Amino acid sequence: MNPIVALMTGLGVLTAGYVAGWARAIFAVRREPGVPSPATDARPPGATHIAVGAVTNFFDTLGIGSFATTTALFRVLKLVPDRVIPGTLNVGHTLPTVAQALIYTSIIRVDVLTLIGMIAAAVLGAWLGAGVVAKWSRQKVQIGMGIALLCAAALLLMTHLQLMPGGGTELGVRGAKLAIALGGNFLLGALMTLGIGLYAPCMILVSLLGMNPTAAFPIMMGSCAFLMPVGSLRFIRERCYGLRAALGLAIGGIPGVLLAAFIVKKLPLSTVRVLVIVVVVYTALTMLYAAFSRQTASSGAALEAEA
Repeated sequence: MNPIVALMTGLGVLTAGYVAGWARAIFAVRREPGVPSPATDARPPGATHIAVGAVTNFFDTLGIGSFATTTALFRVLKLVPDRVIPGTLNVGHTLPTVAQALIYTSIIRVDVLTLIGMIAAAVLGAWLGAGVVAKWSRQKVQIGMGIALLCAAALLLMTHLQLMPGGGTELGVRGAKLAIALGGNFLLGALMTLGIGLYAPCMILVSLLGMNPTAAFPIMMGSCAFLMPVGSLRFIRERCYGLRAALGLAIGGIPGVLLAAFIVKKLPLSTVRVLVIVVVVYTALTMLYAAFSRQTASSGAALEAEA
């Protein structure tokens, strides 16, 4: 069997397992009264949730990214609490990302060993990272996501100013370069669970290793498609995500991907990218402000109690 066909078959099996696991969790929530929380809000998603999924995944497919933009919209529209944003991003964007991977991995050439190795490294990083982030406090999530969003804004600015490394012509790497590629994607997979998108940093990693930047598309989309079901199931199990918002992202996201990939295909994104950078920086600063304001308030309350 062709290795790429085998890889995509494996992705299909993994995705089916993810859908089954998420469906079981949703039915369990409906049967249990339990304590109300974002993860147990089993109401159908609203038009706003679905619209956020459609818009963010439309631009994700065209290269803008979805995590930073979704985080900004979640905060502005007050759709989910800050603490569960990382889990909601991973759970809700999984199926649209799988659709992207199935489309682009089948049409862009890349070295099979490099592709499979980097995907496996990202999956392992996501599995370990999700277990850590799911147990974080609200303040830790706010600080971590604030820093992650500033990193995302910096990467978007580098893209806008054409400061990304040019890359080479290779479709894969071996030896020390392969080891660096695996280690780098492991780290990027772990960071995905915190809410920093993998696409832009993976593009930089691939280019720095001398590979053709085009080869980054199946690598980064395939990495996300494989790691997100794995990491998301941990968030689902820990009930550290917003169920209603995640369903909205999934329902709206797939049509957004198909529209961008097969109908629009390309847009002049310069103005949109500048707007996204401004919004993401604003969101990062407000999230950090909320985290440190809470820390100051807690410290003041502790001092008063001691007095």
